[in-house]
Amino acid sequence: MIRKIIKIDGEKCNGCGLCAEACHEGAIGMINGKAKLLREDFCDGLGDCRPACPAGAISFEEREAPAYDETAVLAAKAAAKAAPPLPCGCPGTQSKVIRRQEAADAADTGCCRTESRLSQWPVQIKLIPVNAPCFQGAHLLVAADCTAYACGDFHNRFIRNRITLIGCPKLDEGDYTEKLTAILRSNDIRSLTIVRMEVPCCGGLERAAKTALQKSGKFIPWQVYTVKTDGSVLE
Repeated sequence: MIRKIIKIDGEKCNGCGLCAEACHEGAIGMINGKAKLLREDFCDGLGDCRPACPAGAISFEEREAPAYDETAVLAAKAAAKAAPPLPCGCPGTQSKVIRRQEAADAADTGCCRTESRLSQWPVQIKLIPVNAPCFQGAHLLVAADCTAYACGDFHNRFIRNRITLIGCPKLDEGDYTEKLTAILRSNDIRSLTIVRMEVPCCGGLERAAKTALQKSGKFIPWQVYTVKTDGSVLE
């Protein structure tokens, strides 16, 4: 049958996941960091997802599509409610805060290991929801993937007491600017720290974060650190 149904522009989609949260029927899901219409028969064509999209990636089209199946939607909702939670915390819809106690002194424990300072999950820019609770009142760290491997004291120096977002502008598809803008604009972010590698491709991450701060209209303290390939840090 010919009917009205949503259309998602993959080029415009910034992977925030807000449309999937707004879709009460469960027709939309996140695949490889992009929103996708997973079930055409679950889309009622009313478009509650459209105003939730900050990137303007959702529109309507009239085309051949299966009829809206309310019975199947209700059955899927009931099955999802009865199913146990997934063991993996990766999807952005399963964001969580990690509570940590300060580690005991190495002299007391006889251990010299470095404790993790990560305080939330997920950490990938494209996976974390724009409105994740951890952002409220947060000091935000936006870091290139490689920085934590190059800098041996990365957890204590940068991750500690910050909410961490990571990405690689060379390997990830799309631009982070829109997602970071939405995060900064929608939440009470107290400061922004950008950590990049000295290699030229990391400039894309720095530009995205700076541009997002400008577009957000917020005036918050920010600073950029550059990690060299030998692990030293330039301020």
